[in-house]
Amino acid sequence: MSSCCYFILPLYILEANVIGCCIRMRQNTSVAAEPFLNGTSSNYVEEMYYAWLENPRNVHKSWDIFFRNANAGAPPGAAYQSPPPLNGTSQGLASFQTLVGAQPNVEKLVEDHLAVQSLIRAYQVRGHHIAKLDPLNISCVDFDDAPCTVGLQNVGKRNMNLLFQYSPLCPCFYGLAESDLDKVFRLPTTTFIGGNEGALPLREIIRRLEMAYCQHIGVEFMFINDVEQCQWIRQKFETPGVMQFSLEEKRTLLARMIRSTRFEEFLQRKWSSEKRFGLEGCESLIPALKTIIDMSSQSGVESVIMGMSHRGRLNVLANVIRKELEQIFCQFDSKLEAADEGSGDVKYHLGMYHKRMNRVSDKLITLSLVANPSHLEAVDPVVQGKTKAEQFYCGDTEGKRVMSILIHGDAAFAGQGIVYETFHLSDLPSYTTHGTIHVVVNNQIGFTTDPRMARSSPYPTDVARVVNAPIFHVNADDPEAVMYVCKVAAEWRNTFHKDVVIDLVCYRRNGHNEMDEPMFTQPLMYKQIKKQKGVLQKFAEKVIAEGVITPHEYEEEIAQYDKICEEAHTRSKDEKILHIKHWLDSPWPGFFTLEGQPKSLSCPSTGISEEELGHIGNIAASVPLEDFTIHGGLSRILKGRGNMVSQRVCDWALGEYMAFGSLLKDGIHVRLSGQDAERGTFSHRHHVLHDQNVDKRICIPMNHISPNQAPYTVCNSSLSEYGVLGFELGFAMASPNALVLWEAQFGDFHNTAQCIIDQFISSGQAKWVRQNGIVLLLPHGMEGMGPEHSSARPERFLQMCNDDPDVFPKLSEDFAVRQLYDCNWIVVNCSNPANYFHVLRRQILQPFRKPLIVFTPKSLLRHPEAKSSFDDMLPGTHFKRIIPDDGPAAASPEKVKRIIFCTGKIYYELTRERKNRGMDDSVAVVRIEQLSPFPFDLVKAESDRFPNADLVWCQEEHKNQGYYDYVRPRIRTTTNRTRPVWYAGRGPAAAPATGNKQTHLTELQRLLDSAFDLEAFSGKL
Repeated sequence: MSSCCYFILPLYILEANVIGCCIRMRQNTSVAAEPFLNGTSSNYVEEMYYAWLENPRNVHKSWDIFFRNANAGAPPGAAYQSPPPLNGTSQGLASFQTLVGAQPNVEKLVEDHLAVQSLIRAYQVRGHHIAKLDPLNISCVDFDDAPCTVGLQNVGKRNMNLLFQYSPLCPCFYGLAESDLDKVFRLPTTTFIGGNEGALPLREIIRRLEMAYCQHIGVEFMFINDVEQCQWIRQKFETPGVMQFSLEEKRTLLARMIRSTRFEEFLQRKWSSEKRFGLEGCESLIPALKTIIDMSSQSGVESVIMGMSHRGRLNVLANVIRKELEQIFCQFDSKLEAADEGSGDVKYHLGMYHKRMNRVSDKLITLSLVANPSHLEAVDPVVQGKTKAEQFYCGDTEGKRVMSILIHGDAAFAGQGIVYETFHLSDLPSYTTHGTIHVVVNNQIGFTTDPRMARSSPYPTDVARVVNAPIFHVNADDPEAVMYVCKVAAEWRNTFHKDVVIDLVCYRRNGHNEMDEPMFTQPLMYKQIKKQKGVLQKFAEKVIAEGVITPHEYEEEIAQYDKICEEAHTRSKDEKILHIKHWLDSPWPGFFTLEGQPKSLSCPSTGISEEELGHIGNIAASVPLEDFTIHGGLSRILKGRGNMVSQRVCDWALGEYMAFGSLLKDGIHVRLSGQDAERGTFSHRHHVLHDQNVDKRICIPMNHISPNQAPYTVCNSSLSEYGVLGFELGFAMASPNALVLWEAQFGDFHNTAQCIIDQFISSGQAKWVRQNGIVLLLPHGMEGMGPEHSSARPERFLQMCNDDPDVFPKLSEDFAVRQLYDCNWIVVNCSNPANYFHVLRRQILQPFRKPLIVFTPKSLLRHPEAKSSFDDMLPGTHFKRIIPDDGPAAASPEKVKRIIFCTGKIYYELTRERKNRGMDDSVAVVRIEQLSPFPFDLVKAESDRFPNADLVWCQEEHKNQGYYDYVRPRIRTTTNRTRPVWYAGRGPAAAPATGNKQTHLTELQRLLDSAFDLEAFSGKL
């Protein structure tokens, strides 16, 4: 219909249905007139109606008015409005009135057909409102102004009278009476309820609509603005007899229900006082996930990456991932000793990776369940990033081989903003995973909070509507309905490669955990739950009654699985040591030794050859594509880069270019994302060039370094920190042979991603033995830009570092690398481009992976002194953990009265002030470039080199912020606490910086005065 354009005669002539005609004009075709013969004109009216639904401009204005009024519920005879007279006369109107008088039933006939079509559409839009979704039969959400009559008292008694009471789906709402129920109506092309029949009595139409949309499945899809997708869904749910299962499918479904149910019952018997966050009340989740995996495997999917919170996690590990039961059971033994370093995590947070044969498809499939903290939905973007990475590395550009499944809770799905952020990544070019299947375990409660207190939307899944994802609500106590919905969802994802949501409406038989008492807060709900027959029992009775299985076979199936659990429990007692490595969700084959250790604890030089520096620098200064017009200002920037290359120096942007380009040349994939990362927030990077004359034509010079190089991905992210950082973390998780970086627009933007930083990045290895080499680039520096764009809050990152401030470490030849291996993450604040270059390359060249936090500069991006010579990046050079003073003070160390330790851009302000004061030979300024792990050995060497000097820590941040509280005790430890460490800087404050430029400059001068006032610290501690 979308390709048709209708030009018809005015309604007052056509509606008479006697001698008028309907002219249909198709694009690029001749106009054909088709006369209306004696009889009804409903076929033409229906075609025009569907054309009008697509676009009101497809029909004449008079028909537009008619259809609008009819759809609004205007009674017969009132939908039509007289148009203005033709040619300024009333002749047409008179003719119409004469004709209508001759055909009094025409308008009623048209309106009845329109009413039936409106009723069909109403079921498609609103049928889910009265579907029997709640297994407890206590849910009643008022979706309309009319009183809700669908409650406990009506269950099992729904009939035509009920429909007439529920106004949105009531035939009388559209002008139809009970006397019309036996009239036959032609079915429109936008429904499949007729099967091969073109017309049905209204009574049968309503019955079939009821079966399609108002039973145990409720479908939300009519908000989707794609006609093909809507038609696809209609066909899946409206076609008569579509939900049929073979005996084998029913037996398989029963077996899976048995495993799901008996696993929880076994754990309850053996460990009744242990928290396990069991699946009781939603046992159908297990066959749901297995059905999705079966269907996806048959469609060619080879890897499925899953994320979920704690409820049902052990069951998913056991019966979906197929983790060895003894490995799960031994987790309940508190006497086990931990074999691995780190704190570990509770059993219902652990992840898993397993490759096995799928029995339905007879294909190998890899299943991965990503470890997740108690921040329920935090894992969502991590799963998406890991999925994207696996698709990238295997060349799966359409998502046909790798897919993700996310399992959510209803309260968390509605309440946590990360769900929305993740959805909005779903169709972005650099973030799409080509469709995710979301399964919501809808307990109808969040811990102790009722849905009416937990969300403002009717359903917990309403957030999915923002990306036009279809939503399939299903009663979780009907395993066959669940199985069918999961089949459709898997087929949807395979067909359209877009997100889809399955809302498993269930209940939580126990409290929030097995020790919790839910009757305190939900007494009526839990009275009903206590009376509720288990879903396995109900389904078993059904299939036994159908002759699918005998009672004896059913009991045998239960006994067989119980025996498997008992035998696994016996084997679990032989476990003496807990190996967290058995729970890795992202193994890196070949990267570590068989024991999980790095193959060595040495790091080669991170420098590169002069030739390579020059080649990469010239690429950075060029436009590799022909006939490509760049902005004039950018031409000057590229020319400046070329001049620097000829002078063998680089600034910050060029140093970064050297690091990325050299890794790409060596086959290491580099991915940089963040808000405005392509150009750089401060217009310094320009990794993506835009043709000024051709829309969407871009050039990425970094991808033109070498014919056999790895691809470079640089992408501007959505305005999200939590979701995007989680995504990049997941991407970095997939492979150790990639440099993955996330850049905050300003350093303080990481505030809204704190959950990912705290729960995954800083502690991920300790909890889950999962190394990760992600890099965070956080622009930081006090330049008078106000409190929100100054500080990246280094104190927060340093507070979470695991090195001991009071213990001077044992030194060895591999001390620097050993420190890196033992730390939980690396925190640096580089003061020159060469050190930034080296630290980025070290991320890949060191034999293990640690997160790297880089406080990147703003003003230093163009500071004339913040440049590095190529000599500092040649073979044999390394990252410098500290940069000693190499000026006049170093020539006569015994004359030095003060060592000022600092980090970052304050160094340049200190050296300028020192020169202005003529104190170059009496004050040494030492830069600590790597803050964590702290360079105890090098700081000690510098302190010892200047034995007569006061030790001062100077920072631009306020005293209660920045680095002071971290570095002071560590510097003291290097001197065996024999020398005090003085502070020079701003005083304590609540805000990170002032918003007044003059105040900022006053504060800066005051801190410089304190740093160089040799008499200020005359009073010793």
